Amino acid sequence: MNNQKIWLSSPHMGGTELNYIHEAFDTNWIAPLGSNITEFEHELEKYLSHDLFVTALNSATAAIHLGLILLGVKKGDVVICQSLTFAASANPILYQGATPIFIDSELETWNLCPIALETAIVDCKAKGQMPKAIITVHLYGVPYQIEKVRAVADKYGIPILEDSAEALGSSYKEKKCGTFGDISVFSFNGNKIITTSGGGAIVTQNLQLKKKAQFLASQSKDEAPHYQHSELGYNYQMSNICAGIGRGQMTVLDEHIALRRAMHDFYVSLFDNIPGITVYSTPNSDYFANYWLTSIQVNSKETKNGIDRETIRLALLDSNIECRPIWKPMHLQPLYENYPFYGNKIAETLFENGLSLPSGSNLTDSDRNRITDVLLKLLG
Repeated sequence: MNNQKIWLSSPHMGGTELNYIHEAFDTNWIAPLGSNITEFEHELEKYLSHDLFVTALNSATAAIHLGLILLGVKKGDVVICQSLTFAASANPILYQGATPIFIDSELETWNLCPIALETAIVDCKAKGQMPKAIITVHLYGVPYQIEKVRAVADKYGIPILEDSAEALGSSYKEKKCGTFGDISVFSFNGNKIITTSGGGAIVTQNLQLKKKAQFLASQSKDEAPHYQHSELGYNYQMSNICAGIGRGQMTVLDEHIALRRAMHDFYVSLFDNIPGITVYSTPNSDYFANYWLTSIQVNSKETKNGIDRETIRLALLDSNIECRPIWKPMHLQPLYENYPFYGNKIAETLFENGLSLPSGSNLTDSDRNRITDVLLKLLG
């Protein structure tokens, strides 16, 4: 029996990536400059179908950090952030010496709750310190409640930093994620929809902000014949080689999204008649998710023999199948547990019962059969 490891989300090459890497070697652009970077940025701008400007960087974390800087976040400021997310959404707040305020999820999309968001803003206003930015997240590729969150943000004049790290190709009312924020970011880490090995991008609304992001990302080098620096800069540029991988990946982006969505459909069908299991899905047809990771909620009061999330995780692990509890909310993390949190226990409950299942675009029928065998034996 094949017991090769089934990964949660592994890189999936399209076949043309080496052509662009060879181009970088042939032209000797083995640096954070070159045609691959320029073309990769242009292809992303074209894909977003919007009048926006993309700057390729070495990670989405760097993109969030630069986004906060471009929004004027400084030491002592307050920044609101969705709690149910990966730590990279929140860590740059601390890089800037600002204070994070975490917001609970709502049940429709598992993302930032507009009601708790406004409660937090009103409380901050009463204390004399309006938040400088709101970090929103499209969890696992499912768009947040775009219009409701934007209405709250605009009501109080607070810009949105849209974390689309997991949402390349997702959309709301046919408008792509990554176009809803005052500033937005993407991730091209090895486990994402497309990869540049490691990498990310920041999306800005005008050329001046793009140039500022590029300046900051390249150690803030002033125009001078010598190295001169008038402000703090960062080493956040993407290499021309990594951008070449990205160019190859762009040619298969839509195909890989379709394959991820097919994996989601596979799980919906698999769990259709199994009590106690709910597959995380979009609330209605306005939302289009890439389903970067398909996740489930496990209600042990309804499952066979009271099986819980951990029992399923360990059973899959025992069969060399990787799965993972969904993100542990930031307000429960040791690093962040003493910072303000607004909401109830929705994110906490989702975490306690949530499990992300193998979702890669390169999974095979054999992989799906192995997953099916384990889950049906346990839950059927």
